[in-house]
Amino acid sequence: MTLSTADIRRTFFEYFGRHGHQAVSSSSLVPADDPTLLFTNAGMNQFKDVFLGTEKRSYTRAVSAQRCVRAGGKHNDLENVGYTARHHTFFEMMGNFSFGDYFKKEAIEFAWTFLTEELKLPKEKLLVTVYSEDDEAFDIWEHHIGVPKEKIIRISTSDNFWSMGDTGPCGPCSEIFYDHGEHIWGGPPGTPEEDGDRFIEIWNLVFMQYNRQADGTMEPLPKPSIDTGMGLERISAIMQDVHSNYEIDLFANLISAAASIVGTSDLSDKSLRVIADHIRSCAFLVCDGVMPSNEGRGYVLRRIIRRAVRHGYKLGASDIFFYKLVDALTKEMGEAYPELADQKPVIEKVLRVEEEQFSKTLSRGMNILNDALRELEGDTIPGELVFKLYDTYGFPVDLTNDVAREHDYNIDEAGFEAAMQAQRKRAQEASNFGADYNSTLRVEQQTAFTGYSEATGESNVVELISGNSFCEQLTDGQEGVVVLDETPFYAEAGGQVGDTGTLKVANGEFVVSDTQKMGNAFAHRGVVKGTIKKGDKASAKIDDTKRTAIRKNHSATHLLHSALREVLGDHVTQKGSLVNAERLRFDFSHFEGVSAAQLATIEARVNEEIQANHALKTQLMDLDEAKASGAMALFGEKYDEKVRVVTMGPFSTELCGGTHVNQTGDIGLFKIVSEAGIASGVRRIDAITGMGALAFVQQQQAVLQESCALLKTDSSNLVEKISQLQGQQKDLEKSVTSLKQKMASQHGADLLSQTKDIKGHKVLIAELDGVEAKSLRGMVDDLKNRMGEGIVVLGVPADGKVSLIVGVTKGLTGQVKAGELVNHIAAQVGGKGGGRPDMAQAGGSQPENLAAALQSVNVWLEDKL
Repeated sequence: MTLSTADIRRTFFEYFGRHGHQAVSSSSLVPADDPTLLFTNAGMNQFKDVFLGTEKRSYTRAVSAQRCVRAGGKHNDLENVGYTARHHTFFEMMGNFSFGDYFKKEAIEFAWTFLTEELKLPKEKLLVTVYSEDDEAFDIWEHHIGVPKEKIIRISTSDNFWSMGDTGPCGPCSEIFYDHGEHIWGGPPGTPEEDGDRFIEIWNLVFMQYNRQADGTMEPLPKPSIDTGMGLERISAIMQDVHSNYEIDLFANLISAAASIVGTSDLSDKSLRVIADHIRSCAFLVCDGVMPSNEGRGYVLRRIIRRAVRHGYKLGASDIFFYKLVDALTKEMGEAYPELADQKPVIEKVLRVEEEQFSKTLSRGMNILNDALRELEGDTIPGELVFKLYDTYGFPVDLTNDVAREHDYNIDEAGFEAAMQAQRKRAQEASNFGADYNSTLRVEQQTAFTGYSEATGESNVVELISGNSFCEQLTDGQEGVVVLDETPFYAEAGGQVGDTGTLKVANGEFVVSDTQKMGNAFAHRGVVKGTIKKGDKASAKIDDTKRTAIRKNHSATHLLHSALREVLGDHVTQKGSLVNAERLRFDFSHFEGVSAAQLATIEARVNEEIQANHALKTQLMDLDEAKASGAMALFGEKYDEKVRVVTMGPFSTELCGGTHVNQTGDIGLFKIVSEAGIASGVRRIDAITGMGALAFVQQQQAVLQESCALLKTDSSNLVEKISQLQGQQKDLEKSVTSLKQKMASQHGADLLSQTKDIKGHKVLIAELDGVEAKSLRGMVDDLKNRMGEGIVVLGVPADGKVSLIVGVTKGLTGQVKAGELVNHIAAQVGGKGGGRPDMAQAGGSQPENLAAALQSVNVWLEDKL
C-alpha cells in the first residue's frame, strides 16, 4: 500500500477524529509563553500547560501534526543533515494526546490498529520496546495485542523513560520499531548493533503517570495522560518502500526543484538533500516571525540559510537561488499549511536578502579556506583559522566543518571555542533554558473576567500568595498576590499591559500595581494597607482613567495594522506590540524604511477611520470559523478554540482578547512619533493617541513658534530661512578653513629655521601648539616641498591627547619608513598609527611624554640613515 506524505497526514487525522480526538492546528515554531525552549521540538509542546494542570481545554483527546525544528540548543541535528537518512532540521511530528482520559491500554490499541489496519503494515515487521520496570505495558502488548514476547524488548535506560525536565510530569515509554530487513545492517534496540539502520523507531508512546519533585521523589499524577509522537517523514519512507527519508515524494520533489534551480543533474548529491531540508526549516521559521540575526533564534536561522547557500554554490549555482525554492515548497506543503502561501512574499524576500549579503563574503572566505587546506600540514584545520573565517567573513563553523569533512580533515574545535568565547556566549543566550516545573505555584481556581463592560465589581478572595507560598492573609505593608473569583482587571496579554487599581475589603485595601495570568486565574499584584484575608468580600475598581487611555491605544493599534497593510502591502504582519496608557508600539514585517510620505499617508488613513466613528463589534467564534471570516491572528499569541473577533467597520477585523473603545471616534487623535528598524526585515512604529497626541502636537507647535521667533520669521518661511543660514554657515566655514591653511603655511615657513642635519639629511622635529590635527597633512606636504629632500616629524598636544605625523620625501623612503617612525614615537605616548612609507599619522593619550618621545627621534634616525 503506497500513500503520499499528504495522504498519510490526512489518514492520521481522520482515524483519530473517528475516535473522538479534537484536531488541533500546529503551533508556531516559536513557543508561546515558554522560556524553556528555543524552538518547538515536539508535538506536546503546545499542550505543556494542559499536562501541567495550569490550563484547561474543552476536550480531553487531541490529534495534531506539529511543525518541529531541531537545530539549536539541546536538540541540534544541523551537522548531520544531508549525511544521514533520517536527520532533519525540520520535521512533522504526528501525535495523539489524552489529558486524563484514556491511558496505556487504549494508547497502545490506537497505535497498533492505525499501523496494522489503517496503513496495513505487516505485523511481523514490527517490534516494540517498553521500560524495563513497566510490567503493565509489557502485559498489554503480549496478552491484549498479541505481540510475541520475544518481540517485546525491555529497555532500562532513559531512552524509554520520558520527562518534561529535571522536574515535573514524566513516565515510561513504549516504542514501536519497523524492521527494514536483513539486507540492511543493524540490530534491534538494546543490542550493540542498535545504531544501524535496519530497525527504525516509528512511534513513541509516553505514559505520563508521575510528577518528579526536585528531590527526585516520584509522585503519581492524579490524572495520568498520554503523549505520542510519530515522525511523518519516517512513516512515509516505510509506506513508499524507500529506505531514506530523502527519497519520499515530498523530498524527491524538493530535490528535483533544487537541482533544476542550481543547474545540476545528479539527484543523488548530498548537497541537494541539505538544500531540500533547509528550505523547510528556513521558510517556516520566517513564516513564524523569526528573522536572521546574530543572536538567539535569528542566529540559528542565519546559520541554516548560509549552510544551504554554501551547498548550492558547491553544486555550481552561479546566482542567488535559495529563495526560489519557496514556490516548490508551497506546492508541496501549502495545502496542509496555508500560512506558507500567505507569507510567501515575505519568506522569499528575507531569504533573498540574506543570501545576497552572505554571497558577498562567501567567495572570499572559501578562497582563504581552500588556500589554507593546500598548505595545511597534518589533518586538522587550526581553530584560529576557523575563528578568522567566522569573525571576519561571517563564515559559520558549520560550513568550515562541512568543507573539512569533504576533504577528510578535522577542525580544532577547542581552539575555535577559545577564540570565539565572547561571540558564542552572545549567540547562545537564547539556548540557556531551564525550569523547575514544580517551583511555580499552580492556582486551581478560574477567574471570570468582567472588564469588557465593567470597571468595578464585587467578588471573593479565593487565594492569597506571599513570595512563592499560599497564605491565609496579607498584613499592612506586605507585598503579595490576590486571586479573585471574578474581576474587572485585565491581565496582561496580547501586548496590552495589566490593569492597576484597588481592591477594598472589610479591614483594608489592596493597591494593585499589575495584573498577570496564573493559568486560568488572574493574579492581582500589589501592596496591602491594613489586612486582607482569604474569603474576604472585595470591591474591585480599576484605574479607569488609565484603562481609557489603554483602550484608545489598543484600538489604534488595530487600525494602524490595517493601514500599514493597505499602504505598504499584504506582506506586513504584526511581529510584536506593546500597549499601555502612554503609547502604543507596533513591530511589523517590512524590508526597508517607511518613507516620510508613506508615514503621512498611514497616519492620515488611521485618523480617517477614527473620524468615521465606526462602532466596534465583538463576536465569540470558533478559531477556524474566525480565520475563515478573514480575521487576522496576531503573531506570538496563543489562542483557545473560542476566540474574540474585534471588527472596526470594513477596515479592521482581528482576533483579540484585549479591551477596546466603543467607537473609533473615542480614540480622538492618532499621531506617529517614530519609525525605525529593529531587526532584519522588522520595523517599529511608536505612536500616541487621545490627549497624549494632542499634548505632543501642542509641544511641537510651541517649538515651531520659538524657532520662528529666534530666526525672526514666520512658519511659512521657516524652511527657507534655515536653508539661507546653512548656506551662510558653509561660506563662513570655507573662509575659516582658507585662513587656517594660510596661517599653517606661514607657520610652516617659520618652522624651516629649526631644520637640522643628521648624516647629511635635512630633519625637522617640532612640537606645535594651537594647530588643528586636520591641518597637519597639508602642513607636512608644504614643508616637504620647501625642503626638497628630508624628513618632517611634528607632534601636537591638545585636550589630553597627542597627534603625530611623519613625512619622508620619496628619495629617503628606502632608508626611513614613515609608518615605522611614527609608531616608534606613538609607542612612547600611549598610542599607535600607520600609513604610507612617505606619510604616516598616529595618536596617543600621554601628552606629558611627547617632548621625550620627539627627542628620541634623533637617535632613531642616526641608526637608520
